[in-house]
Amino acid sequence: MKDRIPADAELAWEDFHRLVNMTSDELRIWLMTDASGEEAFPPGPSPGVSELGARVVDVLRKRKVDLTEDDADVMRQVVDYVEDRLENRPPDAERDEEWRHALMTVGHDPLRPEPSSA
Repeated sequence: MKDRIPADAELAWEDFHRLVNMTSDELRIWLMTDASGEEAFPPGPSPGVSELGARVVDVLRKRKVDLTEDDADVMRQVVDYVEDRLENRPPDAERDEEWRHALMTVGHDPLRPEPSSA
């Protein structure tokens, strides 16, 4: 029986859940839509993003105590990917569907309002 989660999974958990603002069901449905298909991802530096999205769905369905080293790796990849995309936001990002769709494929909808911290 596992008695504690890997330390790096614990660290990645907070950042991952801060950035991933879609539920596992929302992301699973999004990944199955035509809008998230190949035309949303031109050839370029982001291979395997939708594959990563499927792994994000799996992580979102887990409790923190059930995380593995592989899950920690997925969470780190997502955090790095989302932070990079947000830092390199295109001009007029709110209207850039390709940019938004790429982020949504790993569970981050940039147009979703941030939850209030009240």
